[in-house]
Amino acid sequence: MSLRCFIAIGITEPIKKDIGEIIGLLTKYDVDVKWVIPENIHITLKFLGNTPDVLLPKIKSSLSDIISYYKPFYIKIYGTGVFPNRKHPRVIWVGVKNTDILAKIKNGIEESMESLGYQKEDKEFNPHLTLGRVRSQKGIHNVIAELDNFKEKDFGTIRVEGIKMMKSDLKPGGAKYSCLYDIAMEDK
Repeated sequence: MSLRCFIAIGITEPIKKDIGEIIGLLTKYDVDVKWVIPENIHITLKFLGNTPDVLLPKIKSSLSDIISYYKPFYIKIYGTGVFPNRKHPRVIWVGVKNTDILAKIKNGIEESMESLGYQKEDKEFNPHLTLGRVRSQKGIHNVIAELDNFKEKDFGTIRVEGIKMMKSDLKPGGAKYSCLYDIAMEDK
């Protein structure tokens, strides 16, 4: 059997609530955007896609090995923007700062997952929280103008205490995420 999986950092409920309010503001515009359900908001470290369930113990073991080198640390959830650019946005996001340790963890995950047969991502790691995916440019300039009101917003700080191996079930109402493994860092 195969599961649709990804590796992520969870976000605190108060920050999800703040981001949910912004998504609520942005949905009032007539745009062709697939908005993220606030409870699904997370920082993706690696999208694995279809993952044979027989690989899950090896993945968990690899992730535990990587995380064992780190103790809990803090990241700041700050600002808003779009990828790849304002002229032709594809992703609407909230930013993440203080990500040096996060980048090292991401690199470790990439190398570890490559050894298990997953393709290594070549693009630069740009940690963010996806608010929505733009399907067409219809009315998108209005959303970008509204988003500019939050480009300096400080959503708060998160203490990263581990990573999560997540499962994504595609449903008619959108993806439903559940945690397969919560791999904690040790306070050393």
